[in-house]
Amino acid sequence: MANYLGTTPQEQKEMLHQMNLQTVDELFQEIPTSVKIDKLALPSGESELKVKKKMLELANKNKVYSTIFRGAGAYRHYIPAIVNQIASKEEFVTAYTPYQPEISQGLLQSIFEYQTMICELTGMSASNASVYDGATAAAEAINMCIEKKRNKVLVSATMHPMTLATIQTYYKSRDIDIVIVPEKNGQIDLDSLNQLIDDTVACTMIQQPNYYGLLEEVETVIEETKRCKAKAIVAVNPTAISLIKSPGEMGADIAIGEAQSLGLPLNFGGAYIGFIATTNKMMRRLPGRIVGETTDVNGKRAFVLTLQAREQHIRREKAASNICSNVAHCALTVSIYLSALGPNGLKRTAQQCYDKAHYMAEELTALEGVKLVNKGNFFHEFLIEFPIDQEKILLQLEKKGILGGLPTERGVLWCVTEMNTKEEIDKTVTLIAEILAGKGEK
Repeated sequence: MANYLGTTPQEQKEMLHQMNLQTVDELFQEIPTSVKIDKLALPSGESELKVKKKMLELANKNKVYSTIFRGAGAYRHYIPAIVNQIASKEEFVTAYTPYQPEISQGLLQSIFEYQTMICELTGMSASNASVYDGATAAAEAINMCIEKKRNKVLVSATMHPMTLATIQTYYKSRDIDIVIVPEKNGQIDLDSLNQLIDDTVACTMIQQPNYYGLLEEVETVIEETKRCKAKAIVAVNPTAISLIKSPGEMGADIAIGEAQSLGLPLNFGGAYIGFIATTNKMMRRLPGRIVGETTDVNGKRAFVLTLQAREQHIRREKAASNICSNVAHCALTVSIYLSALGPNGLKRTAQQCYDKAHYMAEELTALEGVKLVNKGNFFHEFLIEFPIDQEKILLQLEKKGILGGLPTERGVLWCVTEMNTKEEIDKTVTLIAEILAGKGEK
């Protein structure tokens, strides 16, 4: 049982010494004092009935919107009833960690099917069993590309801000130079990219569509990247790539992204699922779990964890990555969703997102003083600039049960999916027109 016991005071003292610290409290010195507490002020125990009533009171404080026009990385899509019905089966929610294939064939196959579908979507040759979210996938993908003589990474400023923050957190204590490539008119500045790229660059990273919803010139970025023999990482919206070129078709080395839009509800921000897919040449650098297909002693189809050294899971000090698990149930849910929709269903979903977003953008910009911030083509998100305080508009919409776009320094980032009807769009535009005309609620 020694491996499962806590550390002794002496061991703790030695660890602190290695970090040049005196006390455990110093480990948490970056956390603001205002959010720290000495102990939990827990009340005395109550009856089940009283606790349930209290929990319902708290739950009723949540604001549930009937109409949502906000995305920015987490998207509301229609999830067929069969998805939750199958994913909730007891054999899936109680599945055992698949280290022992003889008792884990069902779970291993579900992961294998997920990997296959991600490869089909991204146009890549191999995928891992998922990582925790899209931002983690971005940071881990960079780790796949780092080499001794190449330790500079060029990341587009048009990536999601939370992804950028995660990358910078991952590498702030390592000798890795994370360089943010400036943007121009809401897209990556290709001139700046050309000036920054050289033989010390390990990889470039760009998002398609980007944080502002715009479609980037990804193929040009990949061409410039390959010119100096660096690796190209493309972060994609998995719904969007059913309409546009996949990373594999564009020549990317690694495809990453957040798969929440593939069957996972908003869930107040999680749990979500990140995906990483790559070429045959780089598959052994994939972090986390990979499930492979083989045959058993009787020659029947079987599945096992494969292609990875045990150091990644056990001898952590020698690991290239600290990811040693996956979000298997989320991966299963994604697989069920994609199977339920099929290729045509996913494409129709994406087409509705595109068409409705462009319709709403046209209707909004027809209002006096309302402008589209960026002129490039977009998928289902776009930035709008209003002639009056944007917070006033969003607040008035909230009173009508409408969650408007995300307020940013440049304008409001609107998102439209297949869940938004033409009637909802028209109603929202009409309300905004009334607010702009001074006829809205005070």
